[in-house]
Amino acid sequence: MILSSTMSNAYDFAANDKKWQDTWLQTKLYSTKNNSDKKRYILDMFPYPSGEGLHVGHPLGYIATDILARQSRMLGYDVLHPMGWDAFGLPAENYAIKTGTHPAVTTEKNINRYREQLKRIGFSYDWDREVNTTDPSYYKWTQWIFLQLFHRGLAYESSLPINWCPSCKTGLANEEVVNGNQCDRCGSTVEQKAIRQWVLKITEYAERLLIDLDDLDWPEHIKEMQRNWIGKSTGTEVFWNIKDKADIHISTYTTRVDTLFGTTFIVIAPEHEALQDIITADQADEVRAYVQQALQKSNLERTELAKEKTGVFTGAYAIHPFTGESHPIFVGDYVLGFYGTGAVVGVPAHDDRDYEFAQLKELPVIGVIAEEGQPTADEHLKERAFTELGVLYNSSEFSGMTSTDAQHAITEALEKTDTGKGTTQYKLRDWIFSRQRYWGEPIPLIHCKSCGVVAVPEKDLPVVLPAVEKYEPTGTGESPLASIEEWVNTTCPTCGGVGKRETNTMPQWGGSCWYYLRYIDPHNETELADKDLLKKWLPVDTYVGGAEHAVLHLLYARFWHKVLYDIGAVPTKEPFQGLRNQGMIQGEDGVKMSKSRGNVINPDDTITRVGADAFRTYEMFMGPFDASKPWSTSGIEGTHRFLQKVWRLQDKLTETGSEDISVLHKTIRSVTEGIDQMSFNTVVSDLMKLTNHLTEQENISITSYKTIITLLAPYAPHMTEELWAILGHKESIHLQPWPAYDASLAASGSIQIAVQVNGKVKGVVEVTLQTSKTDALDMAKALPEVQKYIAAGVRKEIFVPGKIINFVV
Repeated sequence: MILSSTMSNAYDFAANDKKWQDTWLQTKLYSTKNNSDKKRYILDMFPYPSGEGLHVGHPLGYIATDILARQSRMLGYDVLHPMGWDAFGLPAENYAIKTGTHPAVTTEKNINRYREQLKRIGFSYDWDREVNTTDPSYYKWTQWIFLQLFHRGLAYESSLPINWCPSCKTGLANEEVVNGNQCDRCGSTVEQKAIRQWVLKITEYAERLLIDLDDLDWPEHIKEMQRNWIGKSTGTEVFWNIKDKADIHISTYTTRVDTLFGTTFIVIAPEHEALQDIITADQADEVRAYVQQALQKSNLERTELAKEKTGVFTGAYAIHPFTGESHPIFVGDYVLGFYGTGAVVGVPAHDDRDYEFAQLKELPVIGVIAEEGQPTADEHLKERAFTELGVLYNSSEFSGMTSTDAQHAITEALEKTDTGKGTTQYKLRDWIFSRQRYWGEPIPLIHCKSCGVVAVPEKDLPVVLPAVEKYEPTGTGESPLASIEEWVNTTCPTCGGVGKRETNTMPQWGGSCWYYLRYIDPHNETELADKDLLKKWLPVDTYVGGAEHAVLHLLYARFWHKVLYDIGAVPTKEPFQGLRNQGMIQGEDGVKMSKSRGNVINPDDTITRVGADAFRTYEMFMGPFDASKPWSTSGIEGTHRFLQKVWRLQDKLTETGSEDISVLHKTIRSVTEGIDQMSFNTVVSDLMKLTNHLTEQENISITSYKTIITLLAPYAPHMTEELWAILGHKESIHLQPWPAYDASLAASGSIQIAVQVNGKVKGVVEVTLQTSKTDALDMAKALPEVQKYIAAGVRKEIFVPGKIINFVV
């Protein structure tokens, strides 16, 4: 007997989308529960609310996390899935200056627009936990965290040369300089400028930031980017006396001290503290002109490998600690004053950069390392440097040693004579934290002539950003706040004397370093967040956002979290246990969406045409989650037709159906595993196949139909909610248990396992359920498309039976 008395019409998404969104909000269906010991904290990198609103590429990650959150609730987890706004920063201020509209006004307008768009897509966010970094009740705690850094000596004042954007009129951290010498915000050429700023001592945490990466479930390429940015190296510091200047010494750092006997020159940085003391009179004018020019370049521009190396002779000579020979000292802009010791040994025979410099300056090239079995490398040195490890020659008593043995022996010899020592260096630099702009969190410090720099008492937080009409940057190195006397002038909290507030503001990264903590307890007025709640929810289980934040937000947030861990404010060493990066949705022309290209697709228009569920499902169906893929209007129409086909299946409902139950159970298994692996496109494909199977049947059981719409619910929450109500249920489908499969019915003769290299799929192997781990790994390694990536060796093999193989190289 057919259960439906009338044929169903097409699904009316226009009416039902809004109806169910309102119902969910009114009933607070997605409020965070505290009922279970099982928890999942599923988080999006919160957006900066620009005036242009969302295009169809922005929600890709949000839809993915929403699917995870919805399924997790159905699996019995307490789920924390919040949303908020990263709303301070340069874009809002620059727009305000351009239009004459206060950034507070445009920010509120943009947030309202984003919220409206997100709600229209049907996300299951707990909107009661919404945060806004520009809200004083929020940035009170950003300021509190800064004070913890300040009290522990991890925030200090400096006037060293920094990256300066002449267009944005503010200082930039090294991580904000891209393409060698461009501002990541506006693209202007970055200059070097010495101004007063606040700096955070992230270098104190370099080793921990490095070591703890190993325990994180992150894409390997993101972890490798952080490792490279931190840049740990173990080497030797060598102390050099200066000829005819007994009271001056220079230190160099090298990871190849085995080449020390091949030294023919030394190069020091333009900002090296000893430079002015060693310049000879006849070289002074040339050196000072070169230094002035060099300091106008950005650090990344100076160290660009492809650029020609330049330098000027200082007139001074360094004395070799073993041979006593004199070697000329040059000043070169490719050496940075803040990295290592600010000076390097020039060994042109065994370093490509030094070889190039020696050719330019017509300096000797002395070989001291040869390939094992070869007497010397001198013949090769006529054309290029020999940069490999080998066996020493021309190296006094160390000749005949391998490079590895010689590195230890030469370092020990230097240490015995106090002319050197073994040491470890990092490329990571301290974080330039202050900005000379208006639209940012005030730094809670007061300058007092008697007491120095004093912290604002915690009871007086927040230090509220004053409401002003003029907020244009000064370009002088001072923030616009400096001219607001009634705000700047205050009382020193220590001595009661005259004090002046700090007028630099925090960068946008300040508020985004810790927002995931505030979501846990957003309305707490007495502490950052309740300790028991932090213990329950941390760390974030799944964090989704763009790979471009690898050495910006992700590194900064890890640093702040570790400081908070050290003071007992949080219970975990790391903030984000699992990380996934979404790919990019391109325009239909296959290139990045932009207004200038005219290829931007507005999600509002798409949802008006086909509904929120078709929009959500299509974005997940387009291709692998982490891959770039072009938008297709015809593709989303196909997804729309698929959902209508599911809707029409209700016309076939009977108590007992003619469908193949094994197909149903295989689909439950594949969908469950697909969501777990974030293989969202294959899940949609599997649901389409099941729908086609059911469509071919004369009738289908109501049990099977309930199963398919429950599996589809995280993707198409509105239509499935409507269908569930039509079937007579009062409670939301999103509160139902996730379907379980019968293993015997779900089993098949063979299954396909994705083979990844560093987290990216490179191939597929087909195995049976009885295939052993060893055999499965051997089959994966034998794939031609995998072999080329693992030829140099595999550091780690990950095998999840029936699901995935991943080789970490």
